[in-house]
Amino acid sequence: MESKKSIIPFIFLVIIVVLALIFPGIPGKSNHQFDAADVAWMLTSTALVLIMTPGLAFFYGGMVKKKNVISTMLQSFICMAVVAVIWVVFGFSLVFGDSVGGVIGNPATYFMFTGVLDGPNWPGAPTIPFALFAMYQLKFAIITPALITGAFAERIRFTSYILFICLFFVFIYAPLAHATWHPDGILARMGVLDFAGGTVVHMSAGITALASALYLKQGNGNGGHEPARVTYVLLGTGLLWFGWFGFNAGSAFGATALAASALATTTAASGAAALAWIFFDAARGKKPTAMGTCIGIVVGLVAITPAAGFVTVPHSLVMGAVAAVISRLVVEWRTHSRVDDTLDVFPSHGVGGMVGMLFTGVFATNAINEAVTTDGLFFGETGLFVAHVVGLVGSVAFTLVMAFVLLKVTDLISKLRVTPEEEDMGLDISQHGEKL
Repeated sequence: MESKKSIIPFIFLVIIVVLALIFPGIPGKSNHQFDAADVAWMLTSTALVLIMTPGLAFFYGGMVKKKNVISTMLQSFICMAVVAVIWVVFGFSLVFGDSVGGVIGNPATYFMFTGVLDGPNWPGAPTIPFALFAMYQLKFAIITPALITGAFAERIRFTSYILFICLFFVFIYAPLAHATWHPDGILARMGVLDFAGGTVVHMSAGITALASALYLKQGNGNGGHEPARVTYVLLGTGLLWFGWFGFNAGSAFGATALAASALATTTAASGAAALAWIFFDAARGKKPTAMGTCIGIVVGLVAITPAAGFVTVPHSLVMGAVAAVISRLVVEWRTHSRVDDTLDVFPSHGVGGMVGMLFTGVFATNAINEAVTTDGLFFGETGLFVAHVVGLVGSVAFTLVMAFVLLKVTDLISKLRVTPEEEDMGLDISQHGEKL
């Protein structure tokens, strides 16, 4: 099946190559001091977070029809290429550059990575090179748009998807990340806590997934199908769980007791969520399944992400179990609705992220992390919880509206949905000319 010629993407890449020659980013001399143990841990964590994206590819790829496995997995893999290039050119600046009104960074601050290799240590990560901080944060930016793909799996054009990735990063991910993780960001100034990306990664992806499912409407096969490879789902879950320790424990930015605490809460929450998912099903007369166990694990990982370095280990058990039951109920609702969120991204990541954000406002305590200036609702204080409720409502509204706008803009530039014939043929063949 012949593909139409498209020279514009190649021209953009040529322009970037020319810019790289004009702005080579040659570092000056640096006398910054680093901690070798922290550097080693953060190099490891950066690699751990990156492996989550191939893990997600297997996780999603195993759930779709056999004729769409390659296309679904490639949608995750291509994020590692697209977002990495954007990040170096101006993406890192949008997130961590000089703040513009607390909502976005100045794209010129670190344009073409100028000043990154020899930059001063980031205030939140004072013992590691600034470039390592930048590369660690890149991995979060990579996996976020990949998470969305489960919502429109099996029915989106690949070229349009790449355009959407770019728009999503610039207009949704970067503003939310800047607002939350930059010291001058509006959510950070409100007191909102997000240790490793509950708002920035999971809520932004989950809410955008919901908008995508509503915009693209139902696929030809809505109503359920047999997953191609449950073994792929198990493999993907293992890789995600493994990589998530870099995701959460790495967000301590050092080989410290806080990293160990985050690792412990991550382990406990995911285990509790897996059990809650299958036990809740059993209580309703359903068989425990490998798919259910895997989804439960991921929901627990999502829920603990914003709180991993702020709550105690016993409280993480509560968070994982409650998030799994709520997400399971939302999956049940979604199944009986006309919302074709193919792989239940919104119930898992959107709802899981929201539950995690609220519970962070309930259970966060200064006894775990000195960054918590106001304890959570469980300890009798209300300020943090109120800030999280306001932040949640604002983040959801912003993401939902912006997602619909970006979907419409993408659709006008390059039609989003494949034709019914291409959908029936399968995206592996119609989009890529490949098959299992």
